[in-house]
Amino acid sequence: MDITAAQVKARASELGFDLCGVARAHPLAPDRLDHWLSRGWDAGLGYVRDRREERLDPGRLVEGARSVIVVAASYAPAPDDPQPEPGELTIARYARGRDYHNVVLKPVRKLAAWLRARGAAVYAEVDAGAVMEKAWAQEAGIGWIGKNGCLIHERLGSWLLLGALITDAALEPDAPHSDRCGDCALCIPACPTEAIREPRYVDSARCIAYHTIEHREVIPDEIARRAGSRLFGCDACQDVCPWNRRAPAATLVQLRARTPSLPAHQVLSLTGPEARRRFEGTPLLRAGRDGLVRTALAVGDVSRPVAERLAADAAPGVRAQARRRLSEMGT
Repeated sequence: MDITAAQVKARASELGFDLCGVARAHPLAPDRLDHWLSRGWDAGLGYVRDRREERLDPGRLVEGARSVIVVAASYAPAPDDPQPEPGELTIARYARGRDYHNVVLKPVRKLAAWLRARGAAVYAEVDAGAVMEKAWAQEAGIGWIGKNGCLIHERLGSWLLLGALITDAALEPDAPHSDRCGDCALCIPACPTEAIREPRYVDSARCIAYHTIEHREVIPDEIARRAGSRLFGCDACQDVCPWNRRAPAATLVQLRARTPSLPAHQVLSLTGPEARRRFEGTPLLRAGRDGLVRTALAVGDVSRPVAERLAADAAPGVRAQARRRLSEMGT
């Protein structure tokens, strides 16, 4: 096996990635992950706890793992990107274009195939495997984990989507990136729900992104009140980050914004087939019709007839949220 880090980075650049770094594979210290889990800030996300050991030790994913390659693609907004319409329900920036899982996973798989063709064993994933992408990205010199829990790069800011490849190829590692947040903590008070409990620790149970994307039951009243008009995800902590002010626009066309917001009445009238047809290939399909309607009931402008109709909806989360909204309206 004759592969160099320079060759890997050149191939990553050819595939369209903005950044690529290499870290030496080794078991990660469990302190940060266990601190987060011990306080219940995972909000019961079983897939995190279930694969804790694999997340901490790349050797459990690739026998004889020697290197972790991290790639990053920017989704930073452009000046001419469409903006949310006043009065509509907003969508987080990363979800305004094509589904990044597919957009980034395809070139990650091509990079993995390139490595395998040269005799390397590889485990590759994009935000769906047992890998601590941000921790490895900092070790690989790509950036640092900011106080909002996002990875930040000096030039590209935090508008980054990450992919990771664990391999038994011995590659020259990059120097870990130092922390550049300094005394700045603008992101912490900017969070509408006070979800950043400590610098670099986000409580999922208070996070708007968790409740609008992962959560399937009724959105707690306090979260709904503070969520504003957010339908899917939240950018509040990134919007105030000084490192994002001059980030150049994303170069991958598929990640450019297409749908920044949706009218509440359109969301509330969605059917399952309509949602699949309209949002196929976008991150919004992760919440699905039921999740989007449930959130629109919690944060949107809802009439009594609509709430009454949805109070008999087939989806339990929609029914419960509609009945909660009716109770708020009174008799």
